[in-house]
Amino acid sequence: MSRASSKTTSEVRQALLSGLVIPAHPLALTAERKLDERRQRGLSRYYLSAGAGGLAVGVHTTQFTIRDPQFNLLRPVLELAREVADEFKPKRQTVLIAGICGRTDQAVKEAELATTLDYDAGLLSLAAWLDDTDDALLDHCQRIAKCMPVVGFY
Repeated sequence: MSRASSKTTSEVRQALLSGLVIPAHPLALTAERKLDERRQRGLSRYYLSAGAGGLAVGVHTTQFTIRDPQFNLLRPVLELAREVADEFKPKRQTVLIAGICGRTDQAVKEAELATTLDYDAGLLSLAAWLDDTDDALLDHCQRIAKCMPVVGFY
């Protein structure tokens, strides 16, 4: 079931312009290199309890390989951060930014997933577009922006 972000684009923009910390969320693994859900939640709680205004999840620090079919961790990692952010409501709203990677088909699927999980914006990686024209990059960004607001990083 699709959920639109509970915050408007204007509210997210205002929160960003007011100045807030949005750490890039690392990935917590067990000794067996499996997702450690308890510690993953603990990292989110740590950042938010320390005053972070949001979380950037599924970005470079989380590890891009979470998208690989052999790991299939993008959804679970995004869901865990969303669940912890919900624990902090209604005291405050947390800006959630999902990493969005790949060529357009993959990136659209990731943006749609993030939207269903109530993420506010996508941090759009253009690493898969290194050899493409500016027009191709702009078309890609515009297609993703139709799914959700995008944030530039590089």
